[in-house]
Amino acid sequence: MQKPLDIAVVGSGLVGSLLAIYLRRQGHSVHVYDRSPDIRTITFSGRSINLAMSHRGWKALDGVGIGDEVRKIAIAMDKRAIHIGNEVKFQQYGKDGEAIYSISRGVLNRKMIDLAEAAGAIFHFEQKIWDVTLADATLHIGETERGEWTDIKHDMVFGADGAFSRIRHRMQRQSMFNYSQEFLEIGYKELNIPPNPDGSHKLDKNSFHIWPRGQYMLIALPNLDGSFTCTLFMPFEGENSFASLPDRQSVEAFFEKNFPDSIDVIPKLAEDFFKNPTSTLVTMKCFPWTFADKVALIGDACHAIVPFYGQGMNAGFEDITVLNECIETHGDDWVKIFSEYEKSRKPNADAIAELSYRNFMEMSSSTADEKFLLQKKIEKKFSAKYPEKWQPLYSRVTFSHRPYAEALAIGDKQNEIMAEVMAMPDIFEKWDSDAVEEMILDLLRKSPLDHS
Repeated sequence: MQKPLDIAVVGSGLVGSLLAIYLRRQGHSVHVYDRSPDIRTITFSGRSINLAMSHRGWKALDGVGIGDEVRKIAIAMDKRAIHIGNEVKFQQYGKDGEAIYSISRGVLNRKMIDLAEAAGAIFHFEQKIWDVTLADATLHIGETERGEWTDIKHDMVFGADGAFSRIRHRMQRQSMFNYSQEFLEIGYKELNIPPNPDGSHKLDKNSFHIWPRGQYMLIALPNLDGSFTCTLFMPFEGENSFASLPDRQSVEAFFEKNFPDSIDVIPKLAEDFFKNPTSTLVTMKCFPWTFADKVALIGDACHAIVPFYGQGMNAGFEDITVLNECIETHGDDWVKIFSEYEKSRKPNADAIAELSYRNFMEMSSSTADEKFLLQKKIEKKFSAKYPEKWQPLYSRVTFSHRPYAEALAIGDKQNEIMAEVMAMPDIFEKWDSDAVEEMILDLLRKSPLDHS
């Protein structure tokens, strides 16, 4: 345990709540501030994309002994279910037993706050943090940005307050602070598939359901109550966009034409479509993430990414794992802890941002492409025979703890190799042959992968 400090965590979301538990285990006094009401007392807003917990997230939860509590509210998804017309094709994610886990964001957030309170963290809801004095970790709280503020001093402040962080907003005004944000021209809207009358799921509950349609797509992830949380991703403007669906008739006609097998399972389609907001997707990068030994950013506050790899929460939780490893190494030297933490995480945060951006095209287009599916089949077969030589990119990101930056670099090399393989004449007939295997082995000899 460290020398006890009075630490403020700004943001009561998933990362802020888990961070509070870790800091309490180190013996610190922890106060968590959030501008919103207690999520345990309100109805969720209709802006949720269900979470997909994978190895990195479980490692962080298990690190403080709460993984089993969270597993009780999770549903394993071991495959994709690809909906083309009225046909469904299944694609296994990894090896037998490997799965990602669907969890409702609202359900998990409530659970995490309960667990943080049980660990001794004190939560302060409806407290609007407008600014922070970096030099002495003083928070400035008030009803309005230009009104009267109350000052609360702590020994240290963590900004876990999301992509539009007020803590980062102050840090951005420091010299030599680099910052960028990029919005996609694609937004998202939540829809809902209710359970059957007997509480069972209308679709296969152990699948991540995708309706890939190129520039737009629909996904559905299972919930414990038999429902599915659906998310429609579409451009804001143009043909086949949110702007092109102004009324009930156009929405229903669009779904009838493009997602015909979804009509019967989304009974309140138009109602949900117009009730739930259309939300934006942003990638945000910045550096540095820390100020002296007083203030640090964590999670989306320093590396917001688009959701197409299902790694936003997992990356934020991995931040905490790495931070805790730095604490175990450097004890009470917070300058060293913060320096090592941000230097370790920054290249990996940038890498998963790039991978997440790319994965939209894979999910929305490639999953319906026969050549892409064949490539994945070849990779899976080769990986099963030569696991020491080849681990598919998705498995490297989702089912391992190796750095994201390594996954990106090796994934690019693997793509170069597979581009040559897929260019073989008659590859659809030869894919299962010794010739294909020998070609991959030969290409690996010429350009070996670091499969550490």
